[in-house]
Amino acid sequence: MKKRTAILGLAAIALFAQAVAAAEITVLSAGAVQPGLAAAAAAFERQSGHTVKITYATAPQIAARAGGGETFDVVIAPPSVLDELAKAGKLGERVTVGRVGVGVAVRAGAPVPDISSAEALKQSLLSAESLVFNRASTGVYLETLFKNMGISEQIEGKITRYADGTAVHEHVLKGRGREIGFGAIPDILLHRDEGLRLVGPLPAEVQNYTSYAAAPMAAATSAEVARTFVRYLGSAAAKALFTAAGIEP
Repeated sequence: MKKRTAILGLAAIALFAQAVAAAEITVLSAGAVQPGLAAAAAAFERQSGHTVKITYATAPQIAARAGGGETFDVVIAPPSVLDELAKAGKLGERVTVGRVGVGVAVRAGAPVPDISSAEALKQSLLSAESLVFNRASTGVYLETLFKNMGISEQIEGKITRYADGTAVHEHVLKGRGREIGFGAIPDILLHRDEGLRLVGPLPAEVQNYTSYAAAPMAAATSAEVARTFVRYLGSAAAKALFTAAGIEP
């Protein structure tokens, strides 16, 4: 049934492409879904003949840019960001893209921290030389987690934060000691060929998932193509690409 649904979804895109001249749509997206989104956009381009131009940003940056007057055809962000944009009348109907968990990363060859339980994670954090994470959704959650663990003051001096995940991973890769990086699991996997190792997800008892959804902007330049792309992102074919990239349904 899923295969049949996927085929029908691709067929609908192909038929739509025959009726509408090729267009370029712009997408403002959270970086956490980049691997799956890149694959889905490429598949959409092949089937439709349209072009998808993607700009990645953190959730706060998306809220500021889309809420501040910049116009894109599609926005992909956590529901809380989309809710605010929708209240301002800036969005159309959304579809769920998936959810992303927090992962732990080290450079290849570096000591591997024990993250088998919440207590093991706590001891690994205390013994690490450097802790690196972003200022986006992952970083906001980690701040709360460390406070709940009662170790915020003890580890404050060895924390480094960056605006986005790419800078976090670059810091970890250039490390020389017991650095521990945190980030969205798909984002960590995106850098594995560069020598970044995914130790694993946070322990289940302290894991946090951030959901992401896509919606066309009301002021989209290519409104119909934007709506078609958003519908495609909700199809079984696109879901399979997101799942393969570590983005859970």
